[in-house]
Amino acid sequence: MGTPEFAVGILDRLQTSSFNIVGVVTAPDKPAGRGKQLKSSAVKTYALHHDLEVLQPTNLKSEDFQDDLKRLDPNLIVVVAFRMLPKAVWDFPDYGTFNLHASLLPQYRGAAPINWAIINGEKKTGVTTFFIDEEIDTGKIIDSKSISIAEKDNVETLHDKLMTLGADVVIETVKAIEQAKVEPQAQANISELKAAPKLTKENTKIDWKQSGNAIVDFIRGLSPFPVAWTELTIEDEIKKIKVYKASFEISDHQKEIGSTGLNTEIKTIDVAVKNGYVHLEELQFPGKKKMEVKALLNGMEWKSDYRFC
Repeated sequence: MGTPEFAVGILDRLQTSSFNIVGVVTAPDKPAGRGKQLKSSAVKTYALHHDLEVLQPTNLKSEDFQDDLKRLDPNLIVVVAFRMLPKAVWDFPDYGTFNLHASLLPQYRGAAPINWAIINGEKKTGVTTFFIDEEIDTGKIIDSKSISIAEKDNVETLHDKLMTLGADVVIETVKAIEQAKVEPQAQANISELKAAPKLTKENTKIDWKQSGNAIVDFIRGLSPFPVAWTELTIEDEIKKIKVYKASFEISDHQKEIGSTGLNTEIKTIDVAVKNGYVHLEELQFPGKKKMEVKALLNGMEWKSDYRFC
């Protein structure tokens, strides 16, 4: 069971291994793009290409869906980036249902663990398999493996690393369950848990009052999706700008936070923050494609009174 590209990497590894996949469960097709044409999930596209039966329930508690599950008769369900399941579903298979989560549980329970690990400046993250229970991401841990977060990692690069690592752990978990070698452990009781809530318009806006390193981590933790954004004041007009890439330089200055200038040496737009300058390297203006700043400035005059807020 899964929906996004992250789940495809795990499904592909299961498909090319010796396991018998009796069916795939994914989200219903959704309207997308300007034409609002129905678009299949990444998992459905992969499954149909490999002649796997696909179920797309709108209601996981419906009798029709649960009858379909009984017909498929899986003895184990693997969940990757999917909705919360009712007990009638996760408790159905003989060997239970386990989930792959892209963090080292119990840290970063929630919808966006990859993003928040980078945003919070973590140096390490990983993947965890656990048996599903009544709560979200709280079940007993089967296995976990860690990986370093590189200084230049963004969501895209870390996503791909964790997808590969996750596929390895899922295969090892399935084999361990098959061989009755699983000894699940309760999640550690940690007093300060870091959450990974759903990303929204409100929590993806850049706060220029933060330190430069925190701002850069925030930007790369949201790039290339859903993308950090900010507001740029140009004379009497405010434009919503998306920021894909930035770097930071420590510097003492007396400039107002959010004020801007051009760095002609490295061809960036520099934003003053409390402990230096954030060098903006890749932006997207409303109605335009994302561009490297050095290309953007070839067709735009940047004025010193432009300000981010």
